[in-house]
Amino acid sequence: MVSEAPPFWWTKADWRAWTLYPVSFLYGRISGYRMANGKRATVPVPVICVGNFTVGGAGKTPTVLTIARAAKAKGLKPGFLSRGYGGSLDVTTVVDPAHHRAVAVGDEPLLLAREALTVISRRRIEGAQRLVKEGVDLIIMDDGFQSARVAIDYALLVIDATRGLGNGHIVPGGPVRAPIRQQLRYATALLKVGTGSAADKIVRIAARAAKPYFTAALKVSAGADLAGCNVLAFAGIADPSKFFRTVESVGAHIAVQQAFGDHEHLTEDEIDDILGTAEREGLQIVTTSKDFVRLAGHHGKAEELAARCRVIEVEMAFADHLAPSLIVDRAIEACRERRLREKKKV
Repeated sequence: MVSEAPPFWWTKADWRAWTLYPVSFLYGRISGYRMANGKRATVPVPVICVGNFTVGGAGKTPTVLTIARAAKAKGLKPGFLSRGYGGSLDVTTVVDPAHHRAVAVGDEPLLLAREALTVISRRRIEGAQRLVKEGVDLIIMDDGFQSARVAIDYALLVIDATRGLGNGHIVPGGPVRAPIRQQLRYATALLKVGTGSAADKIVRIAARAAKPYFTAALKVSAGADLAGCNVLAFAGIADPSKFFRTVESVGAHIAVQQAFGDHEHLTEDEIDDILGTAEREGLQIVTTSKDFVRLAGHHGKAEELAARCRVIEVEMAFADHLAPSLIVDRAIEACRERRLREKKKV
């Protein structure tokens, strides 16, 4: 099973994209209207939102982790707010990585909770209020730019330099979540990840709209000692090919690669296939940190697979190492200005 994002989303627009254009147009009108007219509640602390123009990952989670570390270096207590996509809990919850499993809270929140206090909530304003109650002085939202009902002080949109906006069409004809110019109107800045040219057009559009942009790259922070190893690589993320390129970048040889759907929990048969193939062919099993946490806390075959996995972890390295700190400072300033406006209205 591959990612739920259809492959044609990431190639030049073809008959499928154009056939779906009327639906995409309607979806875009609705999503754009909601962005422009949705009422956003406020909280008394700065809110940074890290989002995407498109469906699927472009590096949001490593980005929010980097920003949180910059905030902690300033003596702040950041907290993460996530919808908990892929988890079953539908109540506002403080994530405990020692007790919760990905099937309940989602895989990304488990990764975030290792770094700072993390709350999942289907209603983001309730999650934000819970974080404030828990004593955080900076909220970092992982996604939610287009749909959140929380006032955002700094919106950073991450775009992959290899994939860009795909075919440029709005869901369901393409991966774009809402009209690009509408999204840019509410964005504070862009973050271009990688060295490709697919994001250059949107960067130029953003520049004409006076939106600043940063550049960054994903760098391996753990699991780099696999040079010369023959491996079985599996990944259930939005863009598995990105992980496979990372595996090759550390010098490993991928003998077998298996791609699963984003956030997908592996079945017993799928786990058996991975373990059996690796055993027969003498391969080291490697995967992503997100896939690994989905195995954590389980028993049986899942526990066996987790024990045999080598995890290749990545972090977001900004070209300007001061950029994450600057983002935090700008969010604090914007929050201060927002609160002054709120007081004047009273």
